Amino acid sequence: MKLLQNEDERFQINVSTSLILEYEAVLKREIHRQDKDISMIDHFIDDIVSVANRYSIFYLLRPYLKDADDDFILELAFTCSADFIVTYNTSNFKKAKFFGVEIINPKEFLQKIGEIS
Repeated sequence: MKLLQNEDERFQINVSTSLILEYEAVLKREIHRQDKDISMIDHFIDDIVSVANRYSIFYLLRPYLKDADDDFILELAFTCSADFIVTYNTSNFKKAKFFGVEIINPKEFLQKIGEIS
């Protein structure tokens, strides 16, 4: 992934243990894996972690969002003072705006950082 290859000052990736475990669980589902070797997914996740800021979450803001299973993402965004949560699932994060976090989809984010027009 091009955006992970260099340290890009236009954005920072922030992760928590919960988020990495979620990435791993979703990406290793057969429907998403598309016959790729599990080790390839492990390397991809390792690449993300190697460039990300890692945070431990010591409190809960739950339940808060439309889907309580997404609350850990809001907790991470709050902990690291994120400007954005980038997700295709924007409708579940509408309440996050009360924490000063803008919810945008990946295309909107790439436009904001000037990666696409």
